[in-house]
Amino acid sequence: MSKGSKRAAGDGDYSELEEQLGHVFADRGHLALALTHISAITALTGPAARLKSYQRLEFLGDHVLGMVVSDMLYRAFPQADEGDLSRRLAELVCEEACAEVGLAMGLGPFIRLGAGEARSGGHQRPTILADIAEAVLAAVYLDAGYPAAAEMVERFWRPRFAALKGLVRDAKTALQEWAQARGLPPPVYHVVERQGPDHNPEFRVAVEIPGYDRVEGVGSSKQGAQKAAAGVFLEQVKA
Repeated sequence: MSKGSKRAAGDGDYSELEEQLGHVFADRGHLALALTHISAITALTGPAARLKSYQRLEFLGDHVLGMVVSDMLYRAFPQADEGDLSRRLAELVCEEACAEVGLAMGLGPFIRLGAGEARSGGHQRPTILADIAEAVLAAVYLDAGYPAAAEMVERFWRPRFAALKGLVRDAKTALQEWAQARGLPPPVYHVVERQGPDHNPEFRVAVEIPGYDRVEGVGSSKQGAQKAAAGVFLEQVKA
């Protein structure tokens, strides 16, 4: 099948995806589960449905990714302290980075979704791509062990090291340092609103610092919404 051809997601023929991933599975059942979104499980509900989706694999993949990337960072930046390494790690394993990796892996057409989720563009939704990228990593780990998983991380996450020039700071860290430098108390975050289904939530979070207007940010997780709010705050005070 050519690279530009279309296929039905979840049709069971994963040879093209295996080529893109650089790993041929001994047990494709791991890969099939990693590509299955909970919306595709129609015969079951609740915890039983989650067990038939990628969610357990995503949990495992998140920790495998953290371990491999931590090791890569430790070796790549011998002069960095633990705070610097932690910030670099956060940049490399965040939702945005994992979603970019999901795109690079070419996961979209292979993801199994329910009809409604598919119609709403779920195959290209960053939250889904990020979770399934981690689930696929876990599938490789279960299929062939840590060395195979580390090789996959090296292949797809290593190129993102080029973006880690100097000291990496996320918006929350930058805002906290900004407040500290001015003798202000640390920023306070609280959830204003949570919308959407459990598998695709949206959080609206406010950040407050005495003497300044409250600002809000939106994200698919509380942490993401907090970073968004901090970014908006910094943009406003620096404008």
